[in-house]
Amino acid sequence: MPRAQTALTVEDMTKTYDAVVIGGGAAGLSGALMLARSRRSVVVIDSGTPRNAPAEGVHGLLGHDGIPPAELLRKGREEVIKYGGEIVRGEVIRTEPGFTVTLADGRTIHARRVLVATGLRDVLPDVPGLAEQWGRGVVHCPYCHGWEVRDEPIGVLAVGPASEHHALLFRQLTDDLVYFTNGTEPDREALTAHGIRIIDTPVEAIESKEDEITGVRLTTGEVVPRKVIAVATKMQARTEGLEGLALPMEDLPNGMGRKFVSGMAGTTPVQGVWVAGNATDLAAQVGASAAAGALAGAHINADLI
Repeated sequence: MPRAQTALTVEDMTKTYDAVVIGGGAAGLSGALMLARSRRSVVVIDSGTPRNAPAEGVHGLLGHDGIPPAELLRKGREEVIKYGGEIVRGEVIRTEPGFTVTLADGRTIHARRVLVATGLRDVLPDVPGLAEQWGRGVVHCPYCHGWEVRDEPIGVLAVGPASEHHALLFRQLTDDLVYFTNGTEPDREALTAHGIRIIDTPVEAIESKEDEITGVRLTTGEVVPRKVIAVATKMQARTEGLEGLALPMEDLPNGMGRKFVSGMAGTTPVQGVWVAGNATDLAAQVGASAAAGALAGAHINADLI
């Protein structure tokens, strides 16, 4: 019977899988599903720390709009297992050419091909009270969360030039939007033309009560009432344990992130290694990440042939 596992057997650790997928999110599970359905031996290493864990639901995903993230991944794991794929909970600490993947507890996995689907880590501005509301009152994507915060008093906490476009996107969703410059210099004419109020006084903290945002406290002590804070995060591909693969990386403009370089179907310059999802496409939503993982899985299967 297909199985999910948290412990690898001696046989598992000595055999060589067709593919190891590092990352158990939408991209990784979709890639594993394609490989398992092609009768490839595939194992997914899942650290159990998905990016969207704090969110109440996944939105904009056709046929699954609003599904809780944990439920979507549970279903994905079941589908991979149904076709003979394996899921292993663990943290990768080292990946060597060849390929040998070592987990934090000492377990090792050998594979002929690797699909990196580690996702990304969002880096928030260092403002007290911001991180505690991440994924709830603090949002970053108007397509992922916009409908849910429509008509609310929204504050955009600027981090750089990208925040101006961010503000215009959220302005579509509410008539009450305040732009906190936070030390940046925006295009004031463009923002005011769209009815966006601009506040230059530095932000001191985000205030909350009973786990809901109540306002933005300025250094003057004034509190600007807000229910939602929109902020463009700095997005960093998760690279821990992958240094041995020597995968090339590149920076986004304006210091907004860093990702793995990939080509068609997630190919990389490192033979035998593919990358899919937010690790290489920082702006991809769940549906796009899943599609990229599926394409990479199919490409790996063709390469194995």
